Amino acid sequence: MELQFKSETCRCLTAAVREVRSTELTQEVRLTDGMPDIGRVVASWGQIVLRGKEWQSDQVSVSGGIMVWILYVPEDGTQPRCVDTWIPFQLKWELPGDNREGPIRVCPLLRLVDSRGLSARKIMVRASLSAFGEALSPVHAEIYGPTELPDDIQVLQNTYPIRLPKEAGEKTFLLDEDLSMPAGAAEIEKLLAYSMEPQLQEMRVAGDKVILRGIGKLHMIYRCAEGKIHAADLETPISQYAQLEDMYGTEASSDVMMGITSLELTQSEGNQLRLKCGMVAQYLISDRFLAELTEDAYSPRRDVELQMAELRLPAILESRMENVSVRQQLPGITGQVADLAFLPDFPRQTRNGDKLMLELPGQFQLLYYAPDGSLQGSTARWEENMQLPADPSASMMFLVQPQNFQAMTGTEDMNLSGNYVLQMRTTMEQGMPMVTGLDIGPEREKDPSRPSLILCRPDGESLWEMAKRTGSTIADIRRANRPMTEEQENRMLLIPVE
Repeated sequence: MELQFKSETCRCLTAAVREVRSTELTQEVRLTDGMPDIGRVVASWGQIVLRGKEWQSDQVSVSGGIMVWILYVPEDGTQPRCVDTWIPFQLKWELPGDNREGPIRVCPLLRLVDSRGLSARKIMVRASLSAFGEALSPVHAEIYGPTELPDDIQVLQNTYPIRLPKEAGEKTFLLDEDLSMPAGAAEIEKLLAYSMEPQLQEMRVAGDKVILRGIGKLHMIYRCAEGKIHAADLETPISQYAQLEDMYGTEASSDVMMGITSLELTQSEGNQLRLKCGMVAQYLISDRFLAELTEDAYSPRRDVELQMAELRLPAILESRMENVSVRQQLPGITGQVADLAFLPDFPRQTRNGDKLMLELPGQFQLLYYAPDGSLQGSTARWEENMQLPADPSASMMFLVQPQNFQAMTGTEDMNLSGNYVLQMRTTMEQGMPMVTGLDIGPEREKDPSRPSLILCRPDGESLWEMAKRTGSTIADIRRANRPMTEEQENRMLLIPVE
């Protein structure tokens, strides 16, 4: 006789794509009429802007551009000038196999922006960016459990708590703010370049909403009336919520990737500014799920054949953050710092058994006035190594976010320092065997002459294994050997059998 178990559907998300893509872009920029000829190019800045994401049959793609500003000193010795340009990009990730279309999340990083003069009127710009892309496909996993069973059928059931990615989406919004420069700051004559870095301090799931709070860190470079270059940092609050499709409990958590979709900064009057910044918050909601599985079954009175299947779920094993300290010395460089930026890259991963070796690369960009008063630009590569324990079958993803950086000028060198946050998430597709049904034979007649057994329970053998091996039941063994616990091993036991 065949007994089919009932099934319940567990809905979650699995990663069809989860990896970093990089690209290098170049563009020639020609000065507009009225701008003085180029003497030398000093520095470049950039801001990545996301424009679109698309899921196709065999790939996902992300498009956008880099806003680039190039600072140069004119040949005629007048005040430094800035020219801007837009460099479009598109990144693609191939989709393996057949996956249902789902949400796409992307976290881009500007790795490098560099410029050099080709002629008195032309500049070559080179930009490099990396992006972590995650394409999430919905899956419906069937979990089987018994309904009504004959009294003699013994089943082994276990419950496994698993954190699963349940829902993903995005919230777009616009920051439209009037800002004031800090007290004592030099008055703005000309805005040269600016960038925005969203930093979330709170990502909380509350029922059917995800709450997002933090700050937008606006970094700007400008020229004052005296012709000097200055940098300033302003903050504007971020307070948003996104409506979720499902209702979640207190154990749900959120992982959010922020992106910039538009950015405009204008000077309204004096040191007053008007900021318009489009942002996208790409969230992933995970929650604790209890998988109740039937793992074994037997009967002391009849033959039982198991129908088995493997349940595979994309479990999130760990999410945590690590603070990375960054230090760099620039020998032979000294003077007054006008601007300092640090461009981190995604870690490069290599495995060595149960260890994960990380190379953490990044680049400093420095703008400073040398002791002779000349405006100079310099870049310096930075790299650090880190070792982490890692299950060989697990996958680890990393996101990075720079924090505060500063420069200390010495008599013969300059010391740069700061830190960034390394966000880590470990995932693994867990396979768990489960019983989906039973083929049971006819019940055998009881043998009243069959004696009970007295056996020593072997070290490491569970009561379930002992009961199944001897044709008894856990309940009968416990009744016949009171008191006893699961932990008692190497003990002589009375085994009732039928």
